[in-house]
Amino acid sequence: MAGAGASMNPPAPIAATVTGPRPWWETRPFVVFLILLSTVPLLYPTVPPLVDLPAHMGRYRVALAVGHPSPLAGWYGYDLKLIGNLGVDLLVYPLAKLIGLEAAVKLIILSIPAMTVAGMLWVAREVHHRLPPTVLFAIPFAYSYPFLFGFVNFALSMALAFLAFGFWLRLARKRRFRLRLALFAPISCVVWVAHTFGWGVLGLLAFSAEAVRQHDEGRPWWQAAYRAALQAACLALPVVMMLLWRSSAGGSTIDFFAWSKKLQYLNSILRDRWIIWDQTSAALVGLLLFLAIVVPKLTFSRNLAFSTLLLAAAFIVLPRMIFGSAYADMRLAPFAAAIAVLAIRFKRETDLRLARTLAFVGLAFVLARTATVTTSLAMAGFDQQAKLAALDHVPRYARVVSLVSRCGQWALTRNDHLPSMVTVRREGFSNDQWVMEGGNPLTIHYPQARPFDVDESELVAAQRCARHRRTRTLDTSIPRIPAGAFDYLWLIDPGPFDTRVLRDWQLVWSGPGSFLYRYSAART
Repeated sequence: MAGAGASMNPPAPIAATVTGPRPWWETRPFVVFLILLSTVPLLYPTVPPLVDLPAHMGRYRVALAVGHPSPLAGWYGYDLKLIGNLGVDLLVYPLAKLIGLEAAVKLIILSIPAMTVAGMLWVAREVHHRLPPTVLFAIPFAYSYPFLFGFVNFALSMALAFLAFGFWLRLARKRRFRLRLALFAPISCVVWVAHTFGWGVLGLLAFSAEAVRQHDEGRPWWQAAYRAALQAACLALPVVMMLLWRSSAGGSTIDFFAWSKKLQYLNSILRDRWIIWDQTSAALVGLLLFLAIVVPKLTFSRNLAFSTLLLAAAFIVLPRMIFGSAYADMRLAPFAAAIAVLAIRFKRETDLRLARTLAFVGLAFVLARTATVTTSLAMAGFDQQAKLAALDHVPRYARVVSLVSRCGQWALTRNDHLPSMVTVRREGFSNDQWVMEGGNPLTIHYPQARPFDVDESELVAAQRCARHRRTRTLDTSIPRIPAGAFDYLWLIDPGPFDTRVLRDWQLVWSGPGSFLYRYSAART
């Protein structure tokens, strides 16, 4: 445990760790390469195939229709208020008016991994005064499970939090504390508006870094913590906005200390499509952290080690659902792991042989994860593009009820919210939008469609998965669709089912895993 014990020593002086020219993994061209490389997986798909993203896009379409004559107003409302969950919403609105909704969404989503990588590298540079080769192992977390799940406001806020934390550390290094106090009041508000979670993480990171800095200046820990809290108080302004927001918001806060789920989330930090590869990737990160503990030449920055401990404690304490927002603890797991990786450094003088080995293995890891995520998203994009051909046969303003068949599996189910493209491209009604009281500007008012008016009404268990927790199947769901409430029925990945339940529906179009039916009473 030599490495672990050494991690509690003050950082080595810069002159002791930086000798000679910068190695290739620290050069500016390589840093730019890493940032640009992070955009590659999203270049091909027209619509980024992130699980929840199409539903977000449907909400953006409703927002863009506000103030314009559109049947969308008959089904949806969009009540824009100051809440901590508006990041991409606010960016899309002006940009979509210039280049169109889908192009605006792709550009914004494309920028999130790039900002995340840039923020990670900046943090590492400020903490270590150089880039240790081990930082490469943190780069794949730009495409962690929460991002691929489509938590785009959260992912944007985390990217902003990393960038803001790098700036916080830089101003401390330059001892510009008054300037930091002045700038971080508005910065904290920007991160909070993007998503509350990013603001909370920024607060933990800023406090922990400042506490270590104060301690390194000779103060006892209790005094260092007190002074760090005073310094981090400049980030507290969003507390007022959050109290005003949550005083009128609803939503459940449940599932504290669900240990089996927390272990599952730790195992899923890089979850995408191929379970063996994704779990091997997570295990490789774990192995690196273990080596940093046992290898005498490696250690951890106390700054980021303390940050890791705070994030780990938050992960343990957080419930699965906060104010109706699900997977609260799951979202934090990959970023706690990323901060832990960023904390690794050489104890004293850099061992160039070990450094080069770590750099080449790290680069191979980055390239391999980039290649597999790119392939995975391209496969999903190609599949979705084929299924979306159904919308060529749907008129504008149509009311479409969609049923997406799925099974419990490791691979992310990319098509859960594909039905929202009905709203995006046809300004029609889709039954997969979610409503979160106080947490989502969207409201739904189409009672004739109940119970097929809100999210999860579109999800059914594939027939081969009858024992899946979703007991509804196509056979049981289709007969329950309210007569006359919908013009079209869209089945996605249906698999075998009893076609007799389609007696009121006429097939209009079919493609790979996609079937479109028109309500028989609507025939002319």
